[in-house]
Amino acid sequence: MEPLGPFGPAPRLAAAVSGGADSMALAMLADAWAKARAGSVLALIVDHQLRPESSCEATEAAARLTARGISARVLALTGLAHGAGLAERARAARYAALTEACRAEGILHLLLGHHAADQAETVIMRALAGSGTAGLAGMAPVVETTFLRVLRPLLSVPPIQLRETLGSLGVGWAEDPSNTDTRALRPRLRALRSDRDGTGVATTALIAAAIASGRERARQEAAAGLALAAAVTFRNEGFALLSPTPSHRHGRPCAGRLPPISPEALAALIQTIAGNEFPPNPAAVATLAATLRPATLAGVRLLAAGRLGQGLLIVREKAAMQAEVPAVPGAVWDRRFRLARQATPPAGSTLGPLGADASRLRRWSDLPAAVLCTIPALRRGSTLVAVPHLGYPAPEACAAVPVLFNPPRPACDAPSWPAVARAFPAGSR
Repeated sequence: MEPLGPFGPAPRLAAAVSGGADSMALAMLADAWAKARAGSVLALIVDHQLRPESSCEATEAAARLTARGISARVLALTGLAHGAGLAERARAARYAALTEACRAEGILHLLLGHHAADQAETVIMRALAGSGTAGLAGMAPVVETTFLRVLRPLLSVPPIQLRETLGSLGVGWAEDPSNTDTRALRPRLRALRSDRDGTGVATTALIAAAIASGRERARQEAAAGLALAAAVTFRNEGFALLSPTPSHRHGRPCAGRLPPISPEALAALIQTIAGNEFPPNPAAVATLAATLRPATLAGVRLLAAGRLGQGLLIVREKAAMQAEVPAVPGAVWDRRFRLARQATPPAGSTLGPLGADASRLRRWSDLPAAVLCTIPALRRGSTLVAVPHLGYPAPEACAAVPVLFNPPRPACDAPSWPAVARAFPAGSR
């Protein structure tokens, strides 16, 4: 835990618990760690309700934890149904429920129970998918989201050690049948690997490779951050401007040219403006970074800056934007804009793109049309209620509905790997 902090005095943690061995061991270990520091752990048990027995399993997991003096809460999900994209939908619903539960309790740190074998499988899956350095670093031990710090303190711990820990404590667990359902890639890989305990040479090598890739990812992110700081201006309307650097010929200034930008910096820029959870295709980004030009990639347009000066605009692609959503406090539209929790939107209003109404609001802004149509607006039916970023129809109306540009990934995170690399030196498991 130490390299994943700081936590402050009397740390309050949440642990995501499925009822399986790994997450039950996580809860036990986290509870001991927190109580030794006058803190506490809240176990959050997500019941996806996709199997008839899931509710009983969740209740049983909660009983096992409370018997050990660990507070537990079952989060029952509704609305999930079997079908296309179930794994992704279930994951999104699970994290949304965990996040909201932590927010309600004022808890900043959420612990996940991924272990060494999970990390090894992740590295293999990323390699099969052709991932670059960032992907081959596997799961990050620290991920900072809008409301939470998501921590994985067990990434170097073999799963057999977690089961032995539970055995020594006399704590039982449930076996999730989805872990052996070979219709999914991860269980298929798990079935093929001989190192089920996570103590073999192959797992150790994969973990070491992930740590080495993590160090390189941290270096690339730091370099990308410097490059973006030097050449890119982010605007809270949800777009960015890549500016040229001045050049000189025969001692006289002449038209600037776009600075070279690394594929890593360009990928971070595109991912941020698109609001995507994952970076764009590395090969496509590398091709574009080699010759910057107007293009469309991963839900983002690059186009001439026009009236905003020289350089390139990086703008959300109109066709890729999400449809409008109910305008309730805390609502997120297009994964990038969040209606503030203190907002007081009109009842029955929606949050979505300004779209075609941009043409009649030209006098309210000098932004290019490609940007204007992508900024957030509130409507009630077909009536335009407010466009907060333009101050329309009046500042006081917009003050009641503040909308924040809040993509899931900032253009450059504070690297979380260096501290972990210090804790787990090269060559260690």
